[in-house]
Order: sequence, then structure tokens, then C-alpha cells
Amino acid sequence: MRIRTTAPAVLAAAALSVSLLAVSPASAATARHQGGLHLGTIQYDSPGRDTRSNSSLNAEWVNIHNSSRSAIQLKGYKLKDDTGYTYTFGSYKIGAGKTVKVRTGRGSDASGVRYWGRGNYVWNNTGDKARLIKPSGSQLDSCKWTRQGSGSISCH
Repeated sequence: MRIRTTAPAVLAAAALSVSLLAVSPASAATARHQGGLHLGTIQYDSPGRDTRSNSSLNAEWVNIHNSSRSAIQLKGYKLKDDTGYTYTFGSYKIGAGKTVKVRTGRGSDASGVRYWGRGNYVWNNTGDKARLIKPSGSQLDSCKWTRQGSGSISCH
């Protein structure tokens, strides 16, 4: 009698463990960004001394990643910091699964990279918050750091 009452419980536990194994870590990670566009890594402290040279300014950057299955037009999207410094995208289409890097200094825009054109740093080393704003004005994503660490942060 004991075997009969225990058998259904054992079978249910086995079925549950098999169904849990069917959920792969990859699908759990992609479910995190169903909206598609999000902040990736931010290099808020350019390596070395802060000289305000263009190469030092360009060593400060933000990656924006499109994890959706289709391209997204970024025209009108904004990248802002806590102070209110704002980069506004012109016409730029980010492909599915692609990343665009927004560098602080000057340079020639190319596929996968945009230049803010600033002569001073944007991101505070001791704490700041990056915001990705839709053309409608609503916030799509944000990433905050509160103290100086390695100089970069992975937002997701």
C-alpha cells in the first residue's frame, strides 16, 4: 500500500524536475529584455589620467544594445546623465542583436559608433545615472552607479 501512495508523488517530482530542466538559461536571459533596446556596458571613467584630450574623452562611452529580432530606428532617442547632459540620436538604425557605442568626444560617426562631440567628460566617476529616453519622452532604461569602482559597469 505504501508503494502505491508514494509512486504518484515520485512521478510528479520527476516530471517537475524534467520540466525545470527544459527551461534553458539562455531563454531566461533573453526574456529579461523583451522590449529590445537597453543600456549595456558603460565606461564611465576613461582609463588613465583625465586629460580632456579627445582620445581620453572617447575612452568614456555607453553601449546601447538591441536584443530584439528586428532593427530599430533611433532617431529622436536620447541618452542623458544626472546633470542633464543629453545626446540625441539623428537618423540611425540599429540592427537586430547589434550594439551602438556612444563615445563622449569628437569623431566621425560610423556603423556601430556615434560621437557626442563634447570637449568635457559626461559621466561622473563617483556616481551618476545614465538614462535612455524614447522620442516620446518616456524613459526606456536606466543604469546607476554610486561609487568609483573599476571604471565601468555592466547594466544588464
